[in-house]
Amino acid sequence: MSVKTIRGNLLFWKIATVFFVLLIILGAVFIFIASKLSRSYYSMAHQQLYGNVASHLANFTHPIKNGQPDTAVTHDIIHSIMVANPSVEVYLLDTTGKITDYVVPDKSVHKRQVNIAAVKQWLAVKNGERPLGDNPKQPEAPSIFSTAPVYENGTLAGYVYAVLSSETQRKILTTLNSDLSFQLGKYIFFCALLIALIVGVITFFLITDSICQIAVVVRRFKEGDYSARIEGYGKGNLGMLTSTFNEMAEVIVDNFDKIRATDKFRQELIANVSHDLRTPLSIMQGYVETMIIKKDSLSEKDKNKYLSIVLESSKKLSVLVEQLFQYAKLEANQVNPQKEQFALNELVSDILMAYQLKAKENNISLNLHTTDTLLPVFADIALTERVMQNLIDNAFKFTPGGGGITIRLKQLDSDIEVRITDTGIGIAQEEQAYIFERYKQLHTDQGPKKGMGIGLAIVKKVLELHHSTIQVSSAPGKGAAFWFVLPGAAKK
Repeated sequence: MSVKTIRGNLLFWKIATVFFVLLIILGAVFIFIASKLSRSYYSMAHQQLYGNVASHLANFTHPIKNGQPDTAVTHDIIHSIMVANPSVEVYLLDTTGKITDYVVPDKSVHKRQVNIAAVKQWLAVKNGERPLGDNPKQPEAPSIFSTAPVYENGTLAGYVYAVLSSETQRKILTTLNSDLSFQLGKYIFFCALLIALIVGVITFFLITDSICQIAVVVRRFKEGDYSARIEGYGKGNLGMLTSTFNEMAEVIVDNFDKIRATDKFRQELIANVSHDLRTPLSIMQGYVETMIIKKDSLSEKDKNKYLSIVLESSKKLSVLVEQLFQYAKLEANQVNPQKEQFALNELVSDILMAYQLKAKENNISLNLHTTDTLLPVFADIALTERVMQNLIDNAFKFTPGGGGITIRLKQLDSDIEVRITDTGIGIAQEEQAYIFERYKQLHTDQGPKKGMGIGLAIVKKVLELHHSTIQVSSAPGKGAAFWFVLPGAAKK
């Protein structure tokens, strides 16, 4: 048995136990309330039925003569009443509440005085709930009673006091209540069990049906239908489950797309690396083999020419390998910019100085527009130099002879804007959104592809480390302008 199964069973038994305990508590509370209400109902009914017993005895038997109980007249009548209705016990009271006569065993009477205030309160109530009074045989248990005043020659001589809930009645009610409680408990338990069974079956059916539908969708997703989503169940625990699954499915599909894109880029990288590295390697290999084969017949001029070509190819190869290495480090977040304060115009001037010979050989003019009042920037010098070199190299690739490349440095409050403009072939609008992607090359009909297409991707990554972005504006045949902003030293 798995851990999940054991946990599931434990959860089931916990819920079942809690439900069973609640069922027992509910049954006990119901029985208690029913028992209390039944006693109250019986007492009220008894009060209404026999509440006039004392009044009848006082009016028709004249139980007191000459200030004394007339036992010869009253005992037989009282005894007959108690035989006919064992729940009634009759006492005669004087005007202070003292018991003067009764027809019960003497040893069973434990109290010789009745609270006269309760008697007077009972007589004062015409309609409504009457108070409880003393029970001489059970002083600790107040009881319902009936009472009536007894007059002799127009003077109050005492009271007839009839206890309507006798000891015999209590014993009978206790037995009946025990049986009633048992019967109620039995019927309540089985009715609640039946209702719980019906509700449980319906609930479990609804839950399992929903879970089965969810399981079907999950199985479809597992088998490769990545468009499968769970419909409905917007609320509750199932709603949370379905929304979580749908969100997870979206994340998985998005990751699949990223993996496919990465794999596509990897394939493009392999193709580009194979092409771009093979070209200089082939040139180097060809000229080295020629020098070895014709080493005795080659003139010094041809040897120097071949060696120059091999050197140039090795430089290109070195640049390509260095770009790959640089971009790999940027992709892996292994480059931490070492920012410092420096004069950007001086750095750009030094970079353009290194490109003068190349510009002259390609008949391309290089221009720098700046001011002496330009504030210093706060950035990584080496990475900034890499950005400038990549953008200038990119401009050289697509600017024909007779064209020009211009670098403008402009103060923007505390920041510096750098803009590189060329008069090259330009970039189509639909291409501009992709030129900064890794391994993406510009498709042009004006010659073969140049480079592996990661120069601008490196520019984008480096500027992101400086919390800046690279922008482009271009049109076919009208050249291109790239610009970005570097933070001034005042913002460091």
